[in-house]
Amino acid sequence: MQEAFLKIWTNASGFDARKGSLRTWLITAVRNRSIDHLRGRGAHERQELELQPELAEAAPRSDPWREVSLSLERMAVREAVGSLPSEQRQTIQLAYFGGYSQREIADMTQVPVSTVKGRMRLALEKLSSYLQGRGLIDV
Repeated sequence: MQEAFLKIWTNASGFDARKGSLRTWLITAVRNRSIDHLRGRGAHERQELELQPELAEAAPRSDPWREVSLSLERMAVREAVGSLPSEQRQTIQLAYFGGYSQREIADMTQVPVSTVKGRMRLALEKLSSYLQGRGLIDV
């Protein structure tokens, strides 16, 4: 996290409000730095951990209204992603759920990086609009 904020501090002049909000710029910078960090580690170090059933049961119960709210939000995000055109949906899934860079996505889908960037931008705009329309995010 410290490395991400140091990079943000040194590249603050690169922020352009015409391209997006400060929040989006910060989140993207931290996300990219996190991906860089993960890619720097050997693949043998990366592993997905599955939550053991006994640990899940031992977890303290949270507020049921919060759980309902989170469930509704997850359902809305799934619907929003599902409503995207297939190329945009694939790009979002590869980037945010697969952790691939735009260059890697371009290589996998055999399209130019500029196309991947365009699909990503359009998809994020549509997702934002969809979720705003349901009152789930404020921009």
